Order: sequence, then C-alpha cells, then structure tokens
Amino acid sequence: MSELRLMKGNEALAEAAIRAGADAYFGYPITPQSEVIEYLMTERPEERTGMVVLQAESEVAAINMVYGAAGTGKKVMTSSSSPGISLKMEGISYLAGAELPALIVNVVRGGPGLGTIQPSQADYYQAVKGGGHGDYHMYVLAPASVQEMADFVSDGFEMAFKYRTPVMILSDGLIGQMMEKVVLKDEQKRLTDEEVAERYGDWATTGKKDRERNIITSLYLEPERMEQRVRRLMKKYERMEQEDMRYETIFCDDAEYLIVAYGSSARIAQKTVELARKKGIRAGLLRPITLFPFPTKPLNKLADQVKGVLSVEMNAGQMIDDVRLAIEHKVPAEHFGRTGGIIHTPEEILEALEQKIVKDGSIRHHTTREPSLL
Repeated sequence: MSELRLMKGNEALAEAAIRAGADAYFGYPITPQSEVIEYLMTERPEERTGMVVLQAESEVAAINMVYGAAGTGKKVMTSSSSPGISLKMEGISYLAGAELPALIVNVVRGGPGLGTIQPSQADYYQAVKGGGHGDYHMYVLAPASVQEMADFVSDGFEMAFKYRTPVMILSDGLIGQMMEKVVLKDEQKRLTDEEVAERYGDWATTGKKDRERNIITSLYLEPERMEQRVRRLMKKYERMEQEDMRYETIFCDDAEYLIVAYGSSARIAQKTVELARKKGIRAGLLRPITLFPFPTKPLNKLADQVKGVLSVEMNAGQMIDDVRLAIEHKVPAEHFGRTGGIIHTPEEILEALEQKIVKDGSIRHHTTREPSLL
C-alpha cells in the first residue's frame, strides 16, 4: 500500500524502483548518489519482489548489463553521478540506437573532471543534446522535490517502454541528499517471463519459440538502412514533444518578466518570484519538467507577453541556449548561475533579474560584488 515517509531523495528513488516492479538495478557507487545502491542493498528487494541488485565492477560494466537485460524486455535501471554518467555514455548511445527501454539516473555534481561532490546542473548539455555519439536523444525528466524523485521512477519506466528509449532522471546532489516527506506508491508486481513475452515479444529476446528471431543491434553497415533507423528515431522524438512534453507555470498569467528554471533552481526561483512581487515586479516562473522534449511552444507563447526572460541554472550557462531558441529573439534573455557547487539564493536571483532584465525591459551589463553574476 502507499505510505508516507521522511526520506532522502536518493532513498525515495530507490524505494520507488522496488515498488515500480523493476526487474534489475546495475550500478556503481559515486557521491552524491551512493545512497541509491546502498538503500537497495540494505532493503534486499530480491527477497521482497525478486528484483536483482548488483554492484558492477565499473560504470561501463553496469550500463552494458543494463543493455543486456533491457534486450530481454525487462524493466532495468542504473544510477550514477556526473563522471560516472560520462563513462556510461557509449552504452546509452547503444541503447538509443537499438531502441531499448531503460531508466538512467544522474544525481549531478560539479565539474568538469572530478570536480566537486557538491550539487550542480552542469550536465544539462550532456543529458538533452545526446551526450554520446550519433543522432539520438533521451527523454529527460527533471525532478524538483523528493516526491518527484520517487514519482518519476514509474513515469520514467512508462516513457521508456512507450517509446522504447533510454529515459534519464536528471537530478542533482541537493535533491538527492535533502530529506522531505514523500508519499510512496503501492507496490506493483514484477511481470512474469510469460507476461514479458506476451507484451514485448515482437522485439525482445524472450526465446524464439514459434516466431522469427528477434535481433537486437545498433549496427547497420548499409547507409540506407542506417538513415532509415535515424529517421525513425527522429519521428519518435517528434511524437514525444506532441504527447509527453511537461512543464509547470507559476504566476505567469499576468507576468511581465519571466524566470525559467528547472529542478532545485526552480524551487529557489519560486521564492524569488514571491520576493519580486512584493516589490511590485510582476515576475513569473516557467519550470520545464521534461528537459527533452523542451517546452519550446509554451515558452515562445509567453515571450509574446513578457518584457524579458532570465534563465536560472547552477552552471555557467547551458539551458539559456534552448531558452533563446524558443523565444526567437522576441525579448531579451539572459543567464544567471552559480558554479562550483555553490547554490544561489532567492535574493541573488532577484538582483540578477532587476539588473539584467527589469529596467526598461532590456539587458543591463554591469559589475557587481563577488561572487560575480555569470
């Protein structure tokens, strides 16, 4: 049955995976997401539901285990943090090319390189622009709470099987480590082998029996066949935008100025909107819930209403590119961010909004005290 608990984001995600009927988790510990595998090892889901939990010898091994299990039609997942996700990228590209469903969790830390164990949103490019080689995308969900860390597990599996694609939950160390009340969904039973074969036997390697062989591959040496596969993927991504793009708007009905932020930045920016309105600045917030597909059309529509847009991110400026493309230069758009694992405050965001966007609805270039506004 569903129940209310006080949990860390990483722990809530792990418990949600068990309750979502996941067949297997393959991972490798790395801060700040190690609680995912630690919780699963402690909870022993193989005794509760039959779910396999295995610490692989490396991130590369873990993603290839995911590839193999996904090819059998099983509900499989992995999790890591930024440097570990980089190691998984070749396997993720293989999953996309072979059209296999899988859930991948990135609890982002600061970089580049080994960077810091503090929270960051600097993996936006990697998540939404492919990250690995070739023409592909992942369906990317960005949780802004511990509740969404849990909810997006079942949502992610649903999208993975609907589109036969790798799905990423792009979180960060702040949400992964914070504790909040979370309502956990009822436990679902894992599908039996017979049920998997009945549902996914047209593509999964469930045993030949009385049908043609299913061959899982991303290798097509004939250019025409490879182009046909890529075009099929592109149509799939167009369908995602039409049917499963998600976003949230807060105080946007009468907004004159718009903040765009996702994940933990959106939580902080929501307070900024309240502070701005107390000062008489009609600010609103658009929170992308799916980073791919990006809420381009809603943002473009809001650009007809507002005087300027501020993209708030914990990085040096990444989502701002998609924001500017979406609004088609209708109004000024600027970026505000902190890096190195430093979390911005609502007051800092408000200062950036006032100095970069609000005055005369135009961008104002300025200097400010340390820390600098990026």
